[in-house]
Amino acid sequence: MNLESYIRDIPDFPKEGIVFKDITPLLASPEGFRQAIDTIAEQFADAGVTKVLGAEARGFIFGGALAYKLGAGFIPARKPGKLPWQTTKAEYALEYGIDTLEMHLDAIGPDDVVLIVDDVLATGGTAAAKTELAECTGARIAGLAFLIELDFLGGRGKLTDHKVVSLIHVT
Repeated sequence: MNLESYIRDIPDFPKEGIVFKDITPLLASPEGFRQAIDTIAEQFADAGVTKVLGAEARGFIFGGALAYKLGAGFIPARKPGKLPWQTTKAEYALEYGIDTLEMHLDAIGPDDVVLIVDDVLATGGTAAAKTELAECTGARIAGLAFLIELDFLGGRGKLTDHKVVSLIHVT
């Protein structure tokens, strides 16, 4: 089964000149979604993953399923002010400014092995911020996993110290 066949291109969304990679057909397909989760889980089955870290919103979808599959806990990374407990934060650059992700201070500890997941690796800013969140706790990073990598944006270059797995590459 070719996972790319489940990805729908939406031209000129969210603005002219952008081709948006719509993953909702994959999420709606039991076979496609299962294959994506199983393939990523196989890559990290022997890594001793204890926590899976995913950012809202699509990172929650993949992160929760992978945590279940790997027998690990799931840690949500959210925008500021969305988590009810004490948090730690990491900032990252956007093309138009700075954004921030937060997680609970006690979510990950130095004995944890963390898998960081998201739907798309683009410029790498969000992924680098999630890596920073996990590393500031003393945890070890097992790697980062993505459904789609937009190779032409070079995001992998910000993650050179870690294993990076992407199921679909867009050049």
